[in-house]
Amino acid sequence: MKILCVADQIDPLVYSNSIKERFSDVDMVLCAGDLPMEYVDFIVSSLNVPTYFVFGNHNLDDYHLYHEDDTMAAKDVPGHIISGMYHGHGAVYAGFKVHRINLSADKYFQKTPFLLAGASGSIRYNNGLCQFTDTGMKLKLLKMIPKLLFNKIRYGRYLDIFLTHSPPRHVQDRDDPCHKGFDCFRWFLEKFRPSYMIHGHIHLYDIQTSRITEFCETTVINVYSHYVLEIPDNGGNR
Repeated sequence: MKILCVADQIDPLVYSNSIKERFSDVDMVLCAGDLPMEYVDFIVSSLNVPTYFVFGNHNLDDYHLYHEDDTMAAKDVPGHIISGMYHGHGAVYAGFKVHRINLSADKYFQKTPFLLAGASGSIRYNNGLCQFTDTGMKLKLLKMIPKLLFNKIRYGRYLDIFLTHSPPRHVQDRDDPCHKGFDCFRWFLEKFRPSYMIHGHIHLYDIQTSRITEFCETTVINVYSHYVLEIPDNGGNR
């Protein structure tokens, strides 16, 4: 199975008339934040495959559509998340939710749903929208535990992919106030051991910079700009 992952900038290789030819074999799209929703809409309309997204700490014009009260959300009080699609297309908000996705593209996932959870936002650095303290983010993650436990009982695993904007602390993050990762993401990976964690937020200006880090049993991937993830037929490294 192939997944097109995008984050942080409009990539001319994706935002192109040749997108259908270039990514014709993609089975799913994951958007890791800081992207205009018009760009997400273009990808969905062009590729017509299941698409899930989280918000980052920029490009938040549509954030209020998915949270009941953006002021409350900025203060770490969970807002109501609107279920459904963006502008009638197939892009579904994955922030602070657990999704079970039925896929037929992969032999493994014909027998069991694809398990996805997401978390929007960055560490709080200037009290802006969609920024959270580490404690505030952990409280949001804790609310997903009942569905994760159900996944483990029903499917033998908690999660396949954890989709976020920010990385874990000390795993592909930086030390400046804006780009520090979340300690609670390390806890989440240690406890629930998804096969992959997909994130953005950390811009890669050197093409030689490594995108991939192994942490516990999870492959952590920085998908800045765009990255195509290929998952083996056995569903990945569980």
